[in-house]
Amino acid sequence: MIRLAIFDCDGTLVDSQHNICRAVEEAFGAARLEPPPRNAIRRIVGLSLVEAMRILLPDADPAQHLLLADDYKAAFFRLRSSGAMAEEPLYEGIVDALDALAATGWRFGVATGKSDRGLTHILAHHRIADRFVTLQTADRHPSKPHPSMIELAMAEAGALPAGTVMIGDTSYDMAMARAAGVHAVGVAWGYHPADELIDAGAHIVIDQVDALPAALEAR
Repeated sequence: MIRLAIFDCDGTLVDSQHNICRAVEEAFGAARLEPPPRNAIRRIVGLSLVEAMRILLPDADPAQHLLLADDYKAAFFRLRSSGAMAEEPLYEGIVDALDALAATGWRFGVATGKSDRGLTHILAHHRIADRFVTLQTADRHPSKPHPSMIELAMAEAGALPAGTVMIGDTSYDMAMARAAGVHAVGVAWGYHPADELIDAGAHIVIDQVDALPAALEAR
């Protein structure tokens, strides 16, 4: 049976919170709105942009959410093009964990609220793009926690729910995993606390990256 480990990106593979927060702040500034506090911004990481803006500005109409999403994309591209981006480091130990899992036959995918362009950039920057057999982004799917990303990832990899694990740092990842009928592994080094991951359906929550291979083998 094919074993497929699907990773969230922001807050799971890489720590990208500073750039996401800054782009949201610039988008709100462009709309002459008071930016939300950064702890609120971190909570929406992983959602599609329109859904994220709906949560950050619940009293606005859908047209405003669309405009803010477009302003966010423009701000993010401007920051990257100008060289003003903060580093988006891989969490320590990620490469070693991927090596250990690959050695026991696991295949890898990504399911993220990033765009295709954003995900391609970050994987290429860290030289890990060739490790993943399937990449699913918000460009082609409904927002998490809809199971569409996991379902297409399994189809592309030839995997079944019984052999698939979703690894993520948010309650949206855990709810998405449950909706797709796959094993849900929460990671506590990201942006949602462990108790919220458990409440959202995590089968297990791990605190350290080096615990990941054992958690997947023991499921």
